[in-house]
Amino acid sequence: MTNPFETRPAIHAEARKPARTTREWQQMDAAHHLHPFSDMGALNKIGSRVITHAQGVYLWDSEGNKIIDGMAGLWCVNVGYGRKELADVAYKQILELPYYNTFFKTTHPPVIELSQLLSEVAPAGFEHFFYCNSGSEGNDTVIRIVHKFWAAQGKPQKRYFISRHNGYHGSTIAGASLGGMGYMHEQMPSQVPNIAHINQPYWYADGGDQTPEQFALARAQELEAKILEIGADNVAAFIGEPFQGAGGVIFPADTYWPEIQRICRKYDILLCADEVIGGFGRTGQWFAHQHFGFEPDLITMAKGLSSGYVPIGAVGLHRRVADVLMSAGDFNHGLTYSGHPVAAAVAVANIRMLRDDGIVDQVRTDTGPYFQNSLREALAGSPLVGEVHGAGLVAGIQLTKDKATRQRFDDPWGLGNQCRDHCFRNNLIMRATADRMLLSPPLVMTRGEIDELVEKAAHCIGLTARDLGMA
Repeated sequence: MTNPFETRPAIHAEARKPARTTREWQQMDAAHHLHPFSDMGALNKIGSRVITHAQGVYLWDSEGNKIIDGMAGLWCVNVGYGRKELADVAYKQILELPYYNTFFKTTHPPVIELSQLLSEVAPAGFEHFFYCNSGSEGNDTVIRIVHKFWAAQGKPQKRYFISRHNGYHGSTIAGASLGGMGYMHEQMPSQVPNIAHINQPYWYADGGDQTPEQFALARAQELEAKILEIGADNVAAFIGEPFQGAGGVIFPADTYWPEIQRICRKYDILLCADEVIGGFGRTGQWFAHQHFGFEPDLITMAKGLSSGYVPIGAVGLHRRVADVLMSAGDFNHGLTYSGHPVAAAVAVANIRMLRDDGIVDQVRTDTGPYFQNSLREALAGSPLVGEVHGAGLVAGIQLTKDKATRQRFDDPWGLGNQCRDHCFRNNLIMRATADRMLLSPPLVMTRGEIDELVEKAAHCIGLTARDLGMA
C-alpha cells in the first residue's frame, strides 16, 4: 500500500504559526478548561502541551516539535490525520443537510448508507445498528437494549450484567459502572445497580505457576461461578473488551473467549463485545472478536468508525437480538444526535477508505506482523521488558523488575509515568497504564514509520531502565 500522504505538501510549524504564544494558550487553558482524567492543579503548574496541527501519523505542537503519534489520538485515528477526502465529505454534507434527527418516523440518506455499509463489513448476522455519539453512550445503549430484549420475552428479572475488574466501558455513570476500575468508582457513589464483576485474564500479574492457557481458562470459568452465585435466571449479559484496552492492552490466551462463549450459551446469557477500541481494523480483522474467534450478540462501536474525525458511536445487533426488538413495541431510547448526518457521511467515507484502499488487509498481512516482530526484536534484550502482547497495530509492553520471576515494581503507576515522561521529551506518544506501556498507532503507518516508532519506544524504555540502574 502506498503512503497516501507522500504526494501532499508537508506541513511545517512555520506555515501555521499560532496566533498566540504557547504560554498565552496555556494560561487560557488553565483559566477555563477542565481536562479529562487529570489533576488540574498539577497540570496547570507545568502547562498543557498545545497541539496545533497534524498530518499522516505526526502531530506538531505550538513549539514546533514534530511528534510521532503512537496512540492514533485516543485509539481512534485509524486512517491518519489530514485526510482531505473526509473533510470534503463533511463540508458537502454540512451544506446539503447539516442536521436532522432520526426520531418521529424520519431518516436521511447518510444514516441509511452507513447502516447498509456496516452490514457489509460486520460479521454475518449483524444487520441492524443504533447510533449515538461515543463508546460510552454505546454501552449505555447496550444496557437498555439488553433489558428490553429480556422484558419482551417475559423475563424482566434477567437484569444483571457481569463484566471484569480493570475493564473499561466508558466514563458515563452506566459505562463506569460496567467497567471495573476502582479509582473511577471511588468518585461515583451513585452507580447503576445489578452489575457484578469477575477477575481479569491478566496472566503476567496474576497467573502464578499456571500456563497462560490454564490461567485464561480458569479466569473464564469464574463467569460460570458468578452466574450460579447470582442465579442464571437473573443474569442478562456478559460484556467484555476482546482485549482490554485502557486496562493495559491485555490479550488473553486462546482458551479464554471460547469458554466465555460456551458459558453464555449454556445459561442463555447475551454476550456483548465492546469493540470501541478493537473495531475497524486494529488487530488486522475488522473487529477484534474475530481475531479471538468468538461470536457476540451485541457489538459496541465508536473511535475507528469515523477515525475520530467526527464524534459517532453505534451498537450492532445480531439478528437474534434485533428480531426480538423489532416486534417489541417502542424502544424508548435515543439522543439528539443519533445518526447525525455529518457524522454518518464521514463514517461512510472512512469505512470505504479502510476497505477499498486495503488498509485493514494491509494491517493483517503486512504492517501488523512487521510491527509486532519489530517491537519484540527491539525489546527482547531489555532487562525492563517482561513481555510484549498484541496483534495488528496494537501492543502492550509489560515493564518488570525481574523477568525471570515476573516480579513487578512497588509503584507501577509511578514507573509507567516515568517512562511516559521520557516519551514526551523525545516526541513520542506512548501511553502508560500502570507498568504497561501501550501503542496503538494509525493503521496507515508505513514500515519506515514503524521503524521510527519502535526505535523511539525502545530508546525511551532504555532511558527508564537507566534511571532504575538496570541498563
